[in-house]
Amino acid sequence: MIRKIQPTAIALLLATHASCQAPSDDDAKPAVFQPQKPAEIPTYSYRVICAFPHDPTAFTQGLLYNDGFLYESTGQYGQSSLRKVELKTGAVLQLHQLDDRFFAEGLALFGNRLLQLTWRSNKGFAYRLDSFEPLAEFTYPTEGWGLTYDGELLVMSDGSSTLYFRDPFTFAEVSRITVAAHDKPVSQLNELEWIADEVFANIWQTDTIARINPATGQVSGWIDLTGLLSDADRRGSNAEVLNGIAYDPEGERLFVTGKWWPKLYQIELISPSPKGTP
Repeated sequence: MIRKIQPTAIALLLATHASCQAPSDDDAKPAVFQPQKPAEIPTYSYRVICAFPHDPTAFTQGLLYNDGFLYESTGQYGQSSLRKVELKTGAVLQLHQLDDRFFAEGLALFGNRLLQLTWRSNKGFAYRLDSFEPLAEFTYPTEGWGLTYDGELLVMSDGSSTLYFRDPFTFAEVSRITVAAHDKPVSQLNELEWIADEVFANIWQTDTIARINPATGQVSGWIDLTGLLSDADRRGSNAEVLNGIAYDPEGERLFVTGKWWPKLYQIELISPSPKGTP
């Protein structure tokens, strides 16, 4: 969750025209206000760099990359877990099973601790990174969906259009923002990843990831991953929606997967072409 990819800056250019001859006082007219139109939000497509095996029984709720391995939080009552996964093979190298009464959700790394949310229990758990030894529990008043770390604070989603910034030591709320696209709130924010000073957020029940400015809450870009999991890979599986974003800062690799997906993908984002170009 270390920042690397630099987001695309979007600017709206306004042209001004000066008259060759200044008008006289008699000819002067009041300027007509021209409202500024909002800049179009770009939509990125993708290119698959590599596909890796992924446990099709893993109902992916949280995903992150650290030191050559994936760490994954899987959901469903009676099946929720915390996992260390080998990237190339998808093999589960380490597993902590949660009590059956918990439905695990988002996952973040803070120092040598893994922090895991639960859906409706208003409770989260902290574990040692190396051993998965339970270290502490923490509470919050909302549902728990996605979780990431921006280098100073934890960023949490609860399925609404709100992102909460929380103290990583106490989990106390420090601030919050409303995520919006052209002032229209964007809800169903799910799994989160901090990449290059932006929050990447899965939009639940869609094939879309939102790139969010954490200072303003405005969506700076959409990532359309339609068709990523092929029809052939869906057949004979229980594959559900896209969910799971992880980033390797050293290799500048972006990984995505979904709930019960048999594959995890390394992808490259493709910027939209400027208007008027093929």
